[in-house]
Amino acid sequence: MAPLLLDKDAQDLLFRSARTANAFTDEPVTEEQLAAIYDLVKYGPTAMNLQSLRITAIRSPEARERLVPHMSGNNAPKTASAPLTLILSADTDFHEHFPTTFPVAPDARENFAGMPVGAREDMAVKNAFLQIAYLIVGVRAAGLAAGPMTGFDAEGVRGEFFGEDSPLRPVVVMNIGRPGPDAWFDRLPRLEQDLVVTEV
Repeated sequence: MAPLLLDKDAQDLLFRSARTANAFTDEPVTEEQLAAIYDLVKYGPTAMNLQSLRITAIRSPEARERLVPHMSGNNAPKTASAPLTLILSADTDFHEHFPTTFPVAPDARENFAGMPVGAREDMAVKNAFLQIAYLIVGVRAAGLAAGPMTGFDAEGVRGEFFGEDSPLRPVVVMNIGRPGPDAWFDRLPRLEQDLVVTEV
């Protein structure tokens, strides 16, 4: 039996041939594509099924003009020209959904409501990053490319789009679309298994 069940083409699509895109064509990313991507990646696991990721899709020129000034360096022009940009945030009020997402613990919402916001924020951010990793792979599964960025003014984006009292904490801004000319930088080396994996 082969060690991987996915065929080589699927492996290449999701990992070996996939790259972080820095430029895109003008082809739009449709609402149907984004819905299909989310409908796939929502099944990725999170602690206590808390699902803290929140996605804000930037489609209108007006919204993009509000976002671009908060992007750092070369991330600004990339974001200005991408067909679709997502603000990916961690929701520190994830516990409010526990009656739906974690019904096996009926008192979970009340227990987490009594926690300091900082404790919930730590859980929210860690699990949002897990979901963002699933989202990148989901974008690739749709035949698109993702350009995730952490170089931006997170507090500025939060104030601009959600307000200072919002439970949302922006953690990544991601451009997605069909890769265009000069979309790729040279691939950088990856660490070999013997430097990463230890068996005890």
